[in-house]
Amino acid sequence: MSFSKWIGAALGWSFGGPIGAILGLALGSVIDGMSKGTVVYTNNPKQRPQTQPGDFEVSLLILASIVIKADGKQDQRELDFVRLQFVSMYGKERANNAFKLFKEINKQQDISTRQVCLQIRQMMQHASRLQLIHFLFGISNADGAVTEDEVAQIYTMAGYLGISHNDYESIKAMFYKSTDSAYRILEIDKTATNDAIKKAYRTMAKKYHPDKVIHLGKEHQKGAEEKFKQVQDAYDQLQKERGF
Repeated sequence: MSFSKWIGAALGWSFGGPIGAILGLALGSVIDGMSKGTVVYTNNPKQRPQTQPGDFEVSLLILASIVIKADGKQDQRELDFVRLQFVSMYGKERANNAFKLFKEINKQQDISTRQVCLQIRQMMQHASRLQLIHFLFGISNADGAVTEDEVAQIYTMAGYLGISHNDYESIKAMFYKSTDSAYRILEIDKTATNDAIKKAYRTMAKKYHPDKVIHLGKEHQKGAEEKFKQVQDAYDQLQKERGF
């Protein structure tokens, strides 16, 4: 598939608003022959259009670019992580097209994190936004260490994206291992009863179930499966520690 056909396929709301403007700069004349469409913002989640795989990919590329530059430098391992993740999800040809766009986006210095995230928040379902945060932590951890600047940037993004503090801390705990990681992943504290732990597990398993992002295609279910496994592992750990 050619680059122009790839970028024109399965894209919906990302051709409008601030994300559309970023794409315009990144693609130049390529985008001029395409319909950018109009984004209609809504505060009613039930009126959100179904997020297409292309919308998710573009959102991911833009946010990844912001995170990678958060600490003032670009580590090759982080760039390699982005490429490898796209290869594993989409295959080499599609990944090459995505990375070509990523490099053009990465050249832009004045991307508004707030405007981009607010567009995503208005147009993308909650489960897909959780998937974005999980991927961004993976990128920041690709060089073996998540810097304070990167954490601060992802935290800011999570707020703009409408991700709750507990959901943010749950995903963060999947990358920051500590004595209370299992509790944080399940969004409870160490004083929780065994019954509360069981209830939290059921809630989190439902929230992170891979079927929540089935509309994005099987490629993105892999990332959802990773989160789901982390929830299962956290529950198994607490079961073993407490003996219930």
